[in-house]
Amino acid sequence: MTTKNQKKSILESANRLGIIAGRGVYPLLVAKGAKRSGVEKIFSVCFVSETDHQMETLSTAVEWIRVGQLSKLIQFFKKNEVNTAIMAGGIAPSHLFELRPDLRAILLLAKLKERNAHTIFGAIAQELEKNGVILLSATTFLEDQLAPSGQFGGPQIKKRYWEDVEFGFRIAKEIARLDIGQSVVVKNGTVLSVEAFEGTDEAMKRGGELGRGSAMLVKVSKPNQDFRFDVPVIGIKTIESAQRFGIGTIVCESAKTLILEKEKVVSLADQTKISLIGFP
Repeated sequence: MTTKNQKKSILESANRLGIIAGRGVYPLLVAKGAKRSGVEKIFSVCFVSETDHQMETLSTAVEWIRVGQLSKLIQFFKKNEVNTAIMAGGIAPSHLFELRPDLRAILLLAKLKERNAHTIFGAIAQELEKNGVILLSATTFLEDQLAPSGQFGGPQIKKRYWEDVEFGFRIAKEIARLDIGQSVVVKNGTVLSVEAFEGTDEAMKRGGELGRGSAMLVKVSKPNQDFRFDVPVIGIKTIESAQRFGIGTIVCESAKTLILEKEKVVSLADQTKISLIGFP
C-alpha cells in the first residue's frame, strides 16, 4: 500500500496526480480524497461508456479513451508532466471482449503467457513506470474506507454462522490464489457459487437462488495482492444486489477491502438487514 512518505512526495513534488478512472463512484472518491489531502491538479484518463462524467468537474484536464488505447493514456500523462497515478474503478467484462488495443497494447499483450487481471495490469504498471509514471496503491486517499475487523453493519449474526465465515474465507482465499475470482457464496458449509470472469453480481445471483434468502457472500484479496489494482471493493450496489438476490451476510477481508461510501453502505445494510463482517 502507499506509504505516508509516498503520499507526501506527491504533495511536495509537482502536486499533481493522474487517475486512470474506471466505472462507478470509486474514481470520484479518489479524486475528492486527493483534493482534501491537498493535491491541486488532477489529470484523469477516462473510458468511453464506462467512466462517470463527474470526473470532468473534479479534474484539471481529462482525456477520454477507449479500452486498449495505451499510447494515448501515456501521452496524456507525459504532456501534463504526471509522474504518479492511481488506477481506480473497473471495466465492464463485456467491454473487455470489445477490446481494440493499439500497437503498444498489442505488443504488451503478446509478451504475456497468461492473460488475467494480475498479469495485464502488472504489465501496464511496468509500461507506465518505463515512461516515468509510478502507480500508487489503489487505496491511496481512501484509507478510512478500508473494512474494519468484526461486525460493522446489519443485524448481529448467529453464532453458528461464524463457521460459514471461516469456511467461506478459506475457500475464497484458495479461489483467489488460483486467480479465478475473489468471491464465493456459501451456506451451511457448502459452496453455492464461485465468482469468475462474470463478476460478483452474477455469483451472488446464482448463489442467492440456491441459498433461498440466507446465503453468505465472502470477498477477499489475493494472496500477495498487488494493491495498485484489482483491490476487492464493496459499495452501495453490492448491498442492493445482495438484497435482490437473497444474500443475508457479506463478509470481506478486513484492512484489505475498500468499503466505498462506508457510512452509506452501513446505513443501507442496517435498513435492509444485511450483516456486514470484516474478517479476520
